Amino acid sequence: MFSIYKMSVGTTAPFKYLPGTAGETIEAGEALALASGKLTKCGATVKPAYIALGPKDDKEVVPCAEVQPYMEFLTTLSADGAALNVGDKVTLGTDGMQVTATTTEGVATIKSITETAAGGEVVVSF
Repeated sequence: MFSIYKMSVGTTAPFKYLPGTAGETIEAGEALALASGKLTKCGATVKPAYIALGPKDDKEVVPCAEVQPYMEFLTTLSADGAALNVGDKVTLGTDGMQVTATTTEGVATIKSITETAAGGEVVVSF
């Protein structure tokens, strides 16, 4: 799950209500991209445009925060990150809720690492 950890400005996160892809489950904290005008889970090497703030409603609409360069997000590692360093760029996990330890074509820049084991917390920016 991606949650806003820090913002380098004194305003609230820009949020929107956008349509989600029909038949796709979207959960709070999921990294999302727009495809054909609808929100969908980000692929591993796709920089997220939005982070879901809640699930889709009965009309398939998702509350979401628009990702900005001044935002940092707290999340967890889906794999052992012992070889990772602050500044490395890693890919997104298949669930759209975590980052991996893969640096090839990474989209999430590691700002800090609390624990390098799978499930350990990291702070990232996009």
